[in-house]
Amino acid sequence: MFAGIDIAAERHTLARLDDAGVAIGKPITITEDRDGYDALLRALGPPPVLIAMEATGHYWKNLFAVLTAAGHDVALLNPLIARRFQEASLERTKTDAIDATGLARLAFEKRPAPTHLHDEVAEALRELVRHRDRLRQDFDDRVRQLHRLVDLGFPEFTRYVRSLDSMLATCLLAEYPTAHAFARATPRRVAKLRYDGRHFVGAELAQSLVEAAKRSVGQHHGPAYKLQARHICQDLDTWRRRLAEIEHDIEDLLDTHVLGKLITSIDGIGPQTAARIIAASGDPAHFKSAGAFAAYVGVVPGLRQSGKQTGTRASIGPLGNARLRRALWMPVLTAVKRNPWLRAFYLRLRAAGKPAKLALIAAMRKLLHAVYSVAKHRRPFMIEAEQARAA
Repeated sequence: MFAGIDIAAERHTLARLDDAGVAIGKPITITEDRDGYDALLRALGPPPVLIAMEATGHYWKNLFAVLTAAGHDVALLNPLIARRFQEASLERTKTDAIDATGLARLAFEKRPAPTHLHDEVAEALRELVRHRDRLRQDFDDRVRQLHRLVDLGFPEFTRYVRSLDSMLATCLLAEYPTAHAFARATPRRVAKLRYDGRHFVGAELAQSLVEAAKRSVGQHHGPAYKLQARHICQDLDTWRRRLAEIEHDIEDLLDTHVLGKLITSIDGIGPQTAARIIAASGDPAHFKSAGAFAAYVGVVPGLRQSGKQTGTRASIGPLGNARLRRALWMPVLTAVKRNPWLRAFYLRLRAAGKPAKLALIAAMRKLLHAVYSVAKHRRPFMIEAEQARAA
């Protein structure tokens, strides 16, 4: 039997097909509770049944665990694949029942491979990495809000303290949120502020800030602006500590993951980047080739040629794991400086006249090939081996 499940927050829809592709009854509704799960298992019958469903948010996780524990084969599909399959059938109406039937039809016709989830450590790394991303997003949002308040109350401040996300900036602005507050302070008092538990602001910077505040064009010094600035600075200090804690937790957890530690043997890939790779892909060696792994990330050229239109340069498309692709950008910039093998590859492309961005994308793909090689052979990265393979 084949089945398709349309996932929702509180109710799922199940459609079933027999081994000839004929529908078994009408699609049924499954509630997200014990009674609903028991009804689902009874409707599926004895395992194994190949079940197709989309990886929608987090709503599929409990369902996946129950179905696989019962012995069924579950294929988690990219929603784009399911949508394209439905479009090919020229289906114009969209309902949960039609979507579930389409997924069951896809399972019957395409026979997708069952999905195997990451190991426990990889799953924990995924949760920690996503939690860190949310904290970082909150932190960056607060920095943007602080920029607004500084622009209104003391726009000259950033001439002397460049980064508002630094401990120096939050220490100063929490105590003196506006130019008016700075102007009323003495340089000596400002200089004695300690911003990281060890370093003081210093007399030179304090004198410059107080003098600039007295000539500032900032016009917003009221209690509302002061209160917002203080609260934002307190939030930034809190989130900064939380980010440091979770990054430490990620590194400790990565130390227990053999593959994660091996990936860090590649110059330019640190613990945080290795954790992201493991969190996103589990084990890169599960891909059939290095090219397939690069395609999963989305670092593949998409050449478009049709009739008289002959594209001469292929750009990368939007498909692939965009989050991991973005996370790899800065490590690639570091790797082309620190990794002799990758730097030589990058400089060779530049010498051949390739644009800098194209050469960096190619270097990212090459770096992913190195990650795949480490994962496949379970050995630390060796430049000599990669150079011999490239030759």
